[in-house]
Amino acid sequence: MAAGRREGGSTDDFYAALEADGKTARTRYNAGNADALKSATYTAHLLPAREDHVRYRAEAGVRFVRRLRTTVLTLSRSTLRDGEEHTVDFDTFTIGLQVRADHGHETYLAVRITGSVPPNLATLILRNVPGCEADGWYPEYALPERDLLPAEQAWSNLMDPREAARVLDAEP
Repeated sequence: MAAGRREGGSTDDFYAALEADGKTARTRYNAGNADALKSATYTAHLLPAREDHVRYRAEAGVRFVRRLRTTVLTLSRSTLRDGEEHTVDFDTFTIGLQVRADHGHETYLAVRITGSVPPNLATLILRNVPGCEADGWYPEYALPERDLLPAEQAWSNLMDPREAARVLDAEP
């Protein structure tokens, strides 16, 4: 992988600057440690530190929540259109949504989660379903047209018809 320009003798030769930085870091390291390095350079300061790993995990969490929100909204829109169950597979689990509605009656929405999920994932998914009260979710023993599969959980709630209309109108 190239990291910069290699122009021997140039004042902006990336590799010469990297070598000079490594030599300076080696000198600093040897001045502060009893066991002196025998190498010409020292580059440990260029490797990710704990704060880099913490930041990466936080950024990955934010990316996951954004993807989850978009997925739940897309599934909601798809099932509102045709009343069929729509699903999306993630790495270790699958989310499925299905709406049941009759003209002039309530709109029921079922969410199913299949697979290995972290403890708070179901709560995160249910909180992101548009138009459903956060405390209105009811655990189900079956889905509209089938029993639950092993390692599958299902929840149902009423969906606000105004929010359902907004979801359909906000088509991308």
